[in-house]
Amino acid sequence: MNLTHLDEKNHPKMVDVSQKDITQREACASGKIYMSKEAFEAIIENKAKKGPVLQTAITAAIMGAKQTSNLIPMCHPLMISKVQTHIEENKEECSFKLFATVKCEGKTGVEMESLTAVSIGLLTIYDMVKAIDKSMQITNIVLESKEGGKSGKYLRS
Repeated sequence: MNLTHLDEKNHPKMVDVSQKDITQREACASGKIYMSKEAFEAIIENKAKKGPVLQTAITAAIMGAKQTSNLIPMCHPLMISKVQTHIEENKEECSFKLFATVKCEGKTGVEMESLTAVSIGLLTIYDMVKAIDKSMQITNIVLESKEGGKSGKYLRS
C-alpha cells in the first residue's frame, strides 16, 4: 500500500488533487466530554464564570472547521459551505456529545474539518469549566459519516 503523503524519496508531500472531480462533499463527526456533576450543572444552568459554555463551544467548533488546513499540515484549504453542530446532553452520565457536520463542493473531502470541529468544540468546553473540574475526559472522537468523492459513502455501523 502506497502512502499518499510521501513521495518516491519518502519525503512528506501534499497530495495533488488537481485531476480530481469537483463533487459535493459532506462529513459528520462526533465526540464526548465527561465531567463532574458540578461542572455539568454549571454548564446547564449557565453559571460558568467564563460565560455561555455550549454557545461558545459551537462557535469554536465552526472556527476549528475553518482553520483545519492551518492546523493539520497535509490538509488542503477548502471553501466550506456549511458547518452545522448539535450537542446532546446526558444528565445521567454528566456528559455532552458534540456533532459537527461540514459540507463543501470541492476536490477533497471534509472529514478532517468535521473531526477538527468536534475536537476544538470539546476542548473549548474543557477550557471554560476546567476551574470546576480538571478531571474531565474527552473521548470517542469519530467520523460518523461521509459522502462524496471517489470513495463514496461511509456510515459508521
